[in-house]
Amino acid sequence: MVPAAVHEKHDPTDSFILQFELTGGLHGPLTGVTLAVKDLFDIKGYPTAFGNPKWLETHAEPAAATAPAVQALLDAGALIVGKTHMDELAYSLNGENFHYGTPVNAAAPGRIPGGSSSGSAVGQRGEGVAAG
Repeated sequence: MVPAAVHEKHDPTDSFILQFELTGGLHGPLTGVTLAVKDLFDIKGYPTAFGNPKWLETHAEPAAATAPAVQALLDAGALIVGKTHMDELAYSLNGENFHYGTPVNAAAPGRIPGGSSSGSAVGQRGEGVAAG
């Protein structure tokens, strides 16, 4: 599986750190389901930074393999549309990231999104993308 081209789309909730389209199986129980994956999971050919630019800078090589959980989603026919924001190193409960900012809580603008999976949570609510 060759990584698709990285592209930018309108992201009103600031959910994504990296946007692309990647699909594995052509038919399966998840065909037609669109997912976004937290920047904690490896996807072959793309960097994983754990919400930390220093980690990205010092570990800049793209992932050599896709995490088994993500690969299972792809094999089932899901479309992965990018990697989402997260708390730096998944080390907080509020969803804010000093380096990359805070995704917009679409359900309650002006409030923090909460959780280290903040980008996945607001992406699901704001963009109609299932959180992965």
